Amino acid sequence: MDATRKNHSTADTIRLLRHFVPYFKPRLPVMLLDLFCAAMTTVCDLVLPLIVRYITNLGATNLEALTVSTVLKLSALYILLRVVDTAANYFMQSVGHVMGTHIETDMRRDMFAHMQALSHSYYSKTKIGQLMSRITTDLFDITEFAHHCPEELFITSIKVIVAFVILCGMNVPLTLIIFAMLPLMVYFSTRFARPMQRSFKEQRHQLGEINAQVEDSLSGIRVVKSFANENVEKEKFEQGNRRFLFVKRIMYRNMAGFHSVTRLFDGLMYILVVMVGALFMIRRRITAADLVAYLLYVTTLLASIRRLVEFTEQYQRGITGIERFAEVMEEPVTIADRPGARVLEKVEGDLRFEDVSFAYESSAGEVLSHINLHVKPGENVALVGPSGSGKTTLCSLIPRFYETTGGRILLDGVDIRDYTLDSLRRQVGMVQQDVYLFSGTVLKNIEYGKPGASRDEIIRAAKLAGAHDFIDALPDGYDTYCGEHGVRLSGGQKQRISIARVFLKNPPLLILDEATSALDNESEYLVQRSLRALMQGRTTFTIAHRLTTIRNADTILVLTDEGIVEQGNHAELMAKRGVYYGLYSMYREEE
Repeated sequence: MDATRKNHSTADTIRLLRHFVPYFKPRLPVMLLDLFCAAMTTVCDLVLPLIVRYITNLGATNLEALTVSTVLKLSALYILLRVVDTAANYFMQSVGHVMGTHIETDMRRDMFAHMQALSHSYYSKTKIGQLMSRITTDLFDITEFAHHCPEELFITSIKVIVAFVILCGMNVPLTLIIFAMLPLMVYFSTRFARPMQRSFKEQRHQLGEINAQVEDSLSGIRVVKSFANENVEKEKFEQGNRRFLFVKRIMYRNMAGFHSVTRLFDGLMYILVVMVGALFMIRRRITAADLVAYLLYVTTLLASIRRLVEFTEQYQRGITGIERFAEVMEEPVTIADRPGARVLEKVEGDLRFEDVSFAYESSAGEVLSHINLHVKPGENVALVGPSGSGKTTLCSLIPRFYETTGGRILLDGVDIRDYTLDSLRRQVGMVQQDVYLFSGTVLKNIEYGKPGASRDEIIRAAKLAGAHDFIDALPDGYDTYCGEHGVRLSGGQKQRISIARVFLKNPPLLILDEATSALDNESEYLVQRSLRALMQGRTTFTIAHRLTTIRNADTILVLTDEGIVEQGNHAELMAKRGVYYGLYSMYREEE
C-alpha cells in the first residue's frame, strides 16, 4: 500500500511539474547562468578544508616548509575565491529572484485569464476568497520554489559528489561510514515531509476560507449592521480563525519533527567522525590533518544537506502552490469557441429557440424543456411567471452564459455556437436588477460599456440614459468616485449608470432582468423612461416583476414549470383569462 501511495505521489508530482515547466523554459538561459554562479559559490566551501589540511600537514610534519610566503599565497587565493563567491551570490540573490518573479507574474496572468474564461456555473460553486488566495499567496510560494529549487539541488549535488571524491582520496572506510548516514537522514526526514505537505495544503485551504468569510462579511457590512449582527459575524470569523489555528498547530508540529530529525543526525554525524576518526588515528590509518579536513567537510556537507532538508519545507510549499494553481487551470472551459467559429458583425436581431432544453449540473431535473420560440427583429418580448420558472435562465442562454443541454438557438439563421463568444456577447446588452459598479469613477464605470470611448461619447450615453443631470451635480461630476460596488450612489442612480453603460455599448440585442423591481416609484419612473429610449430599434427581452411595466410589450411569454404556457400581447392574454390574467389581477390587488 505504501508503494502504491508513493507511485501515486510521484505521478502527481510529475503532473504538477508539467504545469510549471512551460513557464521555466523561456528563462532557461538565465537559469543556467544562475546555476553557474551557484557552482562558483561552492568553490570556497570545498577549497577551505584542503587549505587547512595542507597547512596542518606542513605544521605537523615539516614546519620549516610552512613559510610566511606560503600562508600569504594561500590566503590571497582564498580571498580571491571569496570575491568570486560574493559576485556570484549577488547574481543569484538579485537576478535569480527576479527570474522567479517573472515566472510568478506569467502564472498569475494565465490563471486570471483562465478564470475569465470559466463559466457562470464554476463561480456558483466556488468561493472568491479561495481564488484570491490562489492567485496571490500561493503564487508567491511558487516564486521561491522556482528560484531556489534548482539552486539547492545543484549546489548540494556538487558538494556531496566532490566531497565524496576528495574524502575517498584520504580514507575510504571513514568516508563510506559517513556517507552511509546520509540515506538514513533523508529517509527519516521524508517521513515528516509528507504530512507536512498535507498540512501546508490544508493551511492554504483554510486561509482561503478566512479570505472568503472576510470578503463576504465586509461586502455585506450594511446588512450586518442593519440587523445588528456584528456579534454573529465575529463568531463566524472566530470559528474560522480557530480552525486556522488548529491547522497551523498541526503544521508546526510536523515542521518541528522534521527539523528535530535533521538536528539529531547532525550531532550523530559529528560524533561519528570524531569517534571513528580518533580510532583510526590510534591505529595510524589517518593523520591529524586529514581528521581536521574531515570535520570541515562534514560541516560543509551537513550545512548543505541541512539547507536541502530545510528547503524541503519550501519545496512542499511550492508544490502545494503549484497543485492549487493546477486545480484552477485544469478546470475545463465548458463554454468556448467552436473550431472555425465566425465573427458576428452585423445583427438583424432575429432569434429562434428550437426545441431548447437546459438543466444545471447540480439539478436533478430540467429548468427549461423543449422551448420553441421565434422573436422577430426589433420585437419586445416580456417574460413573466413564478420564481424558478426559468425566465433568467432562458435569457442567459442567448449570450451563452450557459450552454443548452438540448436543441439550439439561432441568431439571424445561424446557431449562436457558430459565432465567436466575444463577438456574440458584444452584440448583447444587459441591465440587471443587481447593478454592479466597479471601484472607480462614474466616468470609468460608464466607459466599461465601450473601453476607450471618448468623454463626449460617455456624456452622450449618460444623457440618453437620463443620468447626465444627477452626475453633473455630483461633487466631482463624472470624475466622482463611486465607492466599493457604488455604495456612494442611490439604487436609481446606479441603475441609470448601468443603462448609460449599455447605451454606450449600443447593442442590437437587449436583456432587461427585472431592472426596476428594487427601485422606489420616482426612481422607477426615471429608469423606465431611460429603458424605453434604450429599447428603441432593438430586439429586447424583458423579465418583469411589476407586470404593469410590460403591458406595451409586443409579446408576453408566461413561463411555469411546464414551459411556455401562454403567449400573446397584454390584451390577448387578459382576454384568455388564464395564468397571465390571474397573475396580473393578483398584482393589481396588491397595489
